Formats: sequence, C-alpha cells, structure tokens
Amino acid sequence: MKMMTLLLALSAAACFTFGGVCMKLADGVQNAAAVLGFLVLFAVGAVLQSLAMRGGELGVIYVMILGIEAAFAFSLGVVLFGESVSPAKVIGVMVIVSGIILLRQA
Repeated sequence: MKMMTLLLALSAAACFTFGGVCMKLADGVQNAAAVLGFLVLFAVGAVLQSLAMRGGELGVIYVMILGIEAAFAFSLGVVLFGESVSPAKVIGVMVIVSGIILLRQA
C-alpha cells in the first residue's frame, strides 16, 4: 500500500472520528455548530475515503478506515468524555487493530 493511500485513509478516519465527536456534542440536533461540524467532517471524510480507495482494494481500505475510526473513537471517548475503560474494551480495540495489520499484510 502506498504511503499516500495510508495518509488519505488515516485522514478519512480522523474526519469521521471527529465528526462523531461533533455528533455527540450536537445533542441530537440541538447544537447547530456541532451539527454543522459533523456534516462537514463526514463529507470531507467521505471524499478522503474515496481518494484512498483509488490506491487499494475496497475490502482492505474500507475496513481499515472503519477499524482506525473505531480505535480513535474509543480513545477520544475516554479522553474527552470520561468514558470507561475495561480490559474487555482494550482487548476489543487490540483485536480491531490486529485485524487492520493482517489486512495490510495480505
């Protein structure tokens, strides 16, 4: 996988994750600024994901972005919102990251 493809995938995952943070802050649709934030970030993330998919297989790139997004979301949930950390959750994130590594190697 080319470095540019990886950077595009990481950027897409970051946009989707921060879009998710804005979605949480939107309180449904009560906070207009947060709603605008998640709409813009999700749109930018989709464009970046589309560009990343030009450089790799659909199944690998798509799953990689979802997995990275899940790991980022877990981390931001803990840091920004004080969400709980348990051994099972940490193992779950490790399994996701391991799957991404395996996909990239295949």
